[in-house]
Amino acid sequence: MQTACQAVQHQKGRRQYNKLRNLVKDARHDCVVFANEFHQHSYLPRQKGESMEKWQTRSIYNAAVWYYNHGLGQMPVVIVTEDEDAIRQYGNETEGVFVISFKNYLDNFWPDLKAAHELYDSILQARRERESESQENKGKEYPEHLPMEILEAGIKSGRYIQGTLNVNKHRAQLEAFVRLQGFGNKETELQSDILIYGARARNRAIHGDVVAVELLPWQDWKGRTVALCENETEDKAPADTTGDPMPTGKVVGIIQRNWRDYVVTFPSKEESPSQGRNAQKILVTPWDYRIPKIRISTQQAEALQDYRVVVRIDSWESSSLYPNGHFVRVLGRIGDLEGEIAAILVENSICVAPFSEIQMSEMPVSSSKNPWKVDPEEEKNRLDLRDTHLIFSIDPKGCQDVDDALSIRALPNGNLELGVHIADVTHFVAANSYTDVEARARATTYYLADRRYDMLPSVLSADICSLLSGVDRYAVSVLWELEKESYETLHVCYKRTIIRSAYKLVYEAAQGLLDGDASVVDDILELKDLDERTREKKLAELVWAISKLTDVARHVRARRDSCGALELEGVEIRVQLDDKNNIHDLIPKQPLEVHETVAECMILANHWVAKKISENFPHQALLRQHPPPRQEFFTELRECASAKGFSMDTRSNKALAESLDKANDPLDPIVNKLLRSMATHAMSNALYFSTGSCPEEEFHHYGLALDKYTHFTSPIRRYADILVHRLLMAATLKETKGDVKDYVFSNKDLQELCKHINNRNRAAQRAQKQSTELFQCMYFKDKTPEADERCVADGVIYSIRTNGVLVFVPRYGIKGAAYMKNKEGLVVCQCHGSFEWKPGSLHRSQNRITSTATTGESVTLRLFDHVTVKILVQASRCHADTIKLEIIRNAPYQTPDTEASQKNFHVVKSDLVKEVSQSAEAAQRAQEKARVEVIDEDYQKYCQTKGASLYQLLEEIRDLALLDVSAEIRT
Repeated sequence: MQTACQAVQHQKGRRQYNKLRNLVKDARHDCVVFANEFHQHSYLPRQKGESMEKWQTRSIYNAAVWYYNHGLGQMPVVIVTEDEDAIRQYGNETEGVFVISFKNYLDNFWPDLKAAHELYDSILQARRERESESQENKGKEYPEHLPMEILEAGIKSGRYIQGTLNVNKHRAQLEAFVRLQGFGNKETELQSDILIYGARARNRAIHGDVVAVELLPWQDWKGRTVALCENETEDKAPADTTGDPMPTGKVVGIIQRNWRDYVVTFPSKEESPSQGRNAQKILVTPWDYRIPKIRISTQQAEALQDYRVVVRIDSWESSSLYPNGHFVRVLGRIGDLEGEIAAILVENSICVAPFSEIQMSEMPVSSSKNPWKVDPEEEKNRLDLRDTHLIFSIDPKGCQDVDDALSIRALPNGNLELGVHIADVTHFVAANSYTDVEARARATTYYLADRRYDMLPSVLSADICSLLSGVDRYAVSVLWELEKESYETLHVCYKRTIIRSAYKLVYEAAQGLLDGDASVVDDILELKDLDERTREKKLAELVWAISKLTDVARHVRARRDSCGALELEGVEIRVQLDDKNNIHDLIPKQPLEVHETVAECMILANHWVAKKISENFPHQALLRQHPPPRQEFFTELRECASAKGFSMDTRSNKALAESLDKANDPLDPIVNKLLRSMATHAMSNALYFSTGSCPEEEFHHYGLALDKYTHFTSPIRRYADILVHRLLMAATLKETKGDVKDYVFSNKDLQELCKHINNRNRAAQRAQKQSTELFQCMYFKDKTPEADERCVADGVIYSIRTNGVLVFVPRYGIKGAAYMKNKEGLVVCQCHGSFEWKPGSLHRSQNRITSTATTGESVTLRLFDHVTVKILVQASRCHADTIKLEIIRNAPYQTPDTEASQKNFHVVKSDLVKEVSQSAEAAQRAQEKARVEVIDEDYQKYCQTKGASLYQLLEEIRDLALLDVSAEIRT
């Protein structure tokens, strides 16, 4: 009912109303809003002196009676309310129209739905506890929040600052930061985050809330912690562990609560022996360190001690030390793999229920006995490339969702035609269908270390839309005509096509063909069972295509390099499982040149599609922007580079790229890799946006150095690409005067959708990272560090803190803290070649840390030193297990393959690419001189260099990589 929705807005506020609206609008819930106030037979005018609540109740009941009679009494109507007066007044008035409480509704209509009954009891108990607590507790633990109108006025005047609360997970009790919305605040001239120190200053704000902050006098400003910290509940930080004072403030009000479901653990018997079997008020500990303990009311505390449980927060009164919440459901046993994976999904608000029957009913039929076939009518409307083009895909081993394929051929005029062919998902997923609505809600395929959760049903993602070899498939193709020698683009077209991929190659096989390794031919299934002559001919064609494709990619990349290619680094870790799904090994992914070849082709397609859709829909196109990083984020990079004698110019992407290229230590290739990882960490997030939401000068992509960019090449696993496909089809329809309204969102709706997709992408990255960390811990947990050589590895120091160092372990892609001073005050000292704990002191300078024992022994560790570390697992009952590093020797860990593995971790551009780069630079020198003034102007205004660059694989990843992003090979 329209009136019921408005009653929620009137009584519960705009936020609850918006949540209800979104639920109703979601097509998966089959909801319809009846506009009863605009219907002649159901509208009731408000009587004189009648309260709003009474009138709304009367209107809802009157509309329900009309609706029941309108349906000829064939279906009863149920009104659920907690208003006892309404139940007494209307409960027995009309047969077939039930006015009952929620408890009666559950008891009478859903008596066997145990989970719903338990949830209702939990909410009811939590409400009673809250009411009794508010009556008992008159004292205030926290200041009251200011009313919204005062906050809004204060933000407008500059007295208060609005931003999102970000709690430091390593110092959750004390440190939180408020990141300003935007790059700065004009009124306060602040260019950095605001420190919120201590629980009282945080004033009941929870990580993720949008808050209003009042700055403290500068005399009260504090510095952020620079010491290594474990996730513990310390009351205060030692005086010598904080950095320079920074803007410090206190939370005076909450603009928007962003509470979600939280995974928690009940206290064990040992932790709370006083809580008996029937204890009601329990403090549970959230899985996320950044969330405070939550008080819930339950009688199941003892039974749930060994389980991960989901709870929700209901309120946090100023008179309470902790927020109040209620029990929702049980996930699984602590330490059980499925329970831990479920916890990761809940913590990232990822819902991956099986696809519904109605969604599956929309799918085309395809089976081994009855495979999907091309529709003869659809064939007439598509360009047929099956007999004219040698098309092939290059993907990771085991890939089933093949989004893209490539082709290259010589044209009769001597030029080349390059083709990027992308699965035509939108042909099978109609706009606003049930499948489309579900894909929009998921927004992406979620890749975890040992599994994936698809955005689309597998009949599409792994079959009909997957560009497998030897079968006909619908595609959307971008075809470029390239000049035969310079590979300059002469013409480009966008077509709906029919293709038949000839080969489904894995990266290793493609690289082998490129390198002339004949042994990989046996791994190419499509070349088996052929006679020798045919096989030799087909192999020669394939090798030519891969070589020519790589040559084109080298030239395109060389042109990008000459304009300032920003090449960032990370380590991708693949979890290798055995037949029983036990962890066999953690394997760093080896970079190959063919990775760059494929990535370059995908970037090229994304760039040209971005230009096409933004030209046709200047205010309604979905593009991807990458804002320039804030300069203070490069501080650590500059300091670390200076330790090795390198200078980092971070004023623009071109300057940064040149600095990183020069920062090569010939004796240690890991140094350049770590510097590039720090540069990655300093980057802003790339974001989807609607072109109507910001000026054109903000469209640019800093990492790729492209003026326009989007995502087009992975519609099987990214919803943004589905939208872009529809926009591209609309652009071609527009040129032929076709109707495009079904393909295009309004700017406002598209921007809202972009925010949702950005949010889901961040959740997918976090979940992937957390699942890989889970498997890393599982891999080391059952090993004895003293006896198992796999627990000892080479580490590289990349950051110095006041009480230890941060270490990167290349073999496993692990970053972790190694303490040099423990809680007992002992420091590490070298004795007979190994480290021991002894009384002593630490002295830290910018690039080194020295530990001196009272007996006189000392040891000094410097930035980029190689040390031998022992890898341990720090187990936690309430939180995720974590990796802990312990330095056991101040020397590199030597194994027979140390040198080889280090070489594998550093990809130096081949001499051929350098030669191409030099020739391209020479050819463009005259042009560069002519446009130098334009570049200078752009540089001064945006710190953005015009031109293209390769921002390899990792535009999303801001950490030093604990991710297996094999599926994210294409930017």
